Amino acid sequence: MDMANALVGRFLAAALAAGLLLALTGCEDDGAADAAGDGAAVVVAPGRPGEKARTLTPEQAARERPDDSPNAADHTYVRDMTEHHRQALAMSALAPERASAEGVKRVAERIAAAQGPEIGAMEKWVARHPAPAPHAGGHDHATMPGMATPQQLEQLRDARGADFDRLFLTLMTSHHEGALKMAGEALSRGNNVAVEEMATEVVATQSAEIHRMRAMG
Repeated sequence: MDMANALVGRFLAAALAAGLLLALTGCEDDGAADAAGDGAAVVVAPGRPGEKARTLTPEQAARERPDDSPNAADHTYVRDMTEHHRQALAMSALAPERASAEGVKRVAERIAAAQGPEIGAMEKWVARHPAPAPHAGGHDHATMPGMATPQQLEQLRDARGADFDRLFLTLMTSHHEGALKMAGEALSRGNNVAVEEMATEVVATQSAEIHRMRAMG
């Protein structure tokens, strides 16, 4: 999707959703000028870089709104990232009783505080956009980037003190790096604006946490 077209389209979508309809007077384009002159509502659409803004009737704006229907990449991302987040929550839940470093405990708290609500947002998205029928055989979540193996999770559950701290930081850093890879694929291959926003948030939040954990390791 062309970035300039995408930005214009998202503005139009937001304007329509919010009812951002402005009665304008003065110099407008085409039919929208007549509409504004009559006191009818119009939508102000920003132009591409170097171009002037345009005024559109609500009908014109609706026609120009891009189709952001979820595609296979969007559904895959939401399905996989939900499970990816759930493992991160399970790992973080071990920290209060097993970690010795306060910094590790705080990282685990931040992960839980961020990813719990993100799971809720993804579940709501799925409710609005049910996925197509799954392929036969289902999906192996263990193959997702950064997922800890059952053996690694068992080691983490058995660890205490400084051993837990080191293992938690190692596994969670790898886990976050996998999430960044998944988010990058969604941003390059997906089509839905809401999924793009969720993936962008994951990139921002987890990139910062990776730097923080590496500094602690």
